[in-house]
Amino acid sequence: MKKLSLVVALIGACVLVPAAQAQEPIVIKFSHVVAMDTPKGKAAEFFKKLAEERTQGRVKVEVYHNSALYKDREEMEALQLGAVQMLAPSLAKFGPLGVKEFEVFDIPYILDGYEALHKVTEGPVGAKLLALLEPKGIIGLGYWDNGFKIMSANKPIKTPNDMRGMKVRIQSSRVLDAQMRALKAMPQVMAFSEVYQALQTGVVDGTENPPSNMFTQKMHEVQKHATLTNHGYLGYAVIVNKKFWEGLPKDIRGILEQAMKETNAYNNEIAKKDNDDALAGIRASGRTEIHTPTDAERKAWIDALKPVHKEVESRVGKEIIQDFYKATGQ
Repeated sequence: MKKLSLVVALIGACVLVPAAQAQEPIVIKFSHVVAMDTPKGKAAEFFKKLAEERTQGRVKVEVYHNSALYKDREEMEALQLGAVQMLAPSLAKFGPLGVKEFEVFDIPYILDGYEALHKVTEGPVGAKLLALLEPKGIIGLGYWDNGFKIMSANKPIKTPNDMRGMKVRIQSSRVLDAQMRALKAMPQVMAFSEVYQALQTGVVDGTENPPSNMFTQKMHEVQKHATLTNHGYLGYAVIVNKKFWEGLPKDIRGILEQAMKETNAYNNEIAKKDNDDALAGIRASGRTEIHTPTDAERKAWIDALKPVHKEVESRVGKEIIQDFYKATGQ
């Protein structure tokens, strides 16, 4: 009788183990390289909240801020290998991956403000670009704005000529390299997490960033001047490992897709305000002098950088550049 009871108990345990395992939450590791109080950092936390609440605990989103898991150059490989499931890398990161068409976003003065930007990212051109990621084992879920970039340095940079000879940190992008060389500056590719120290020690002289990145990373503490060139856009694509995403239960995937759609809208609503607030914070610190270009100075920046459009056609693709022109009415 005791043996029979033991057999029944063992059978019961075998039945219960899969049931317990089935209740284990699906873990999504979401890694990014910026601070929690940036637009991207806040949006990642917003998605986490929606995903966990709406799946009633069936999904757990672990958000890793400030390169806690991976630096710029490491995170894309980690996603493809399945070490993380979700990223929101800057659009410049897709060039080194082999999808160089994304570097169109790096072309200076190709986007004149948020309205023009959203005609691209929320329309067929943006969808066309995301579709190019699938052969790489990646699915794109949408675009998150950060903002338009300003130049910073430890000397006044009112005109393009002031950039001559400066060592300027850039992301790994052939277009950004061409942009800096058009200004006679010396581009220096560097991981985002290393920029503050590089500026502090003089390894580089300056950089380009939206105000929110500059402020939250405290770069204004080691940069005496900044100019509101708004010459280029910095944004992100939210991406997931394709195999992981397609392997999710359909109901879970549907909930997460809706949560991400709402998060995309949330991020883009707060991004501009965060940048305006960050710029105000930089001004209030008294450490960085902010220069607003005159109309003549702005024209000089545009004239200096417009040739880059033609120069990078062979890299980015003439067709995608023309798509941007058509979408934005240029």
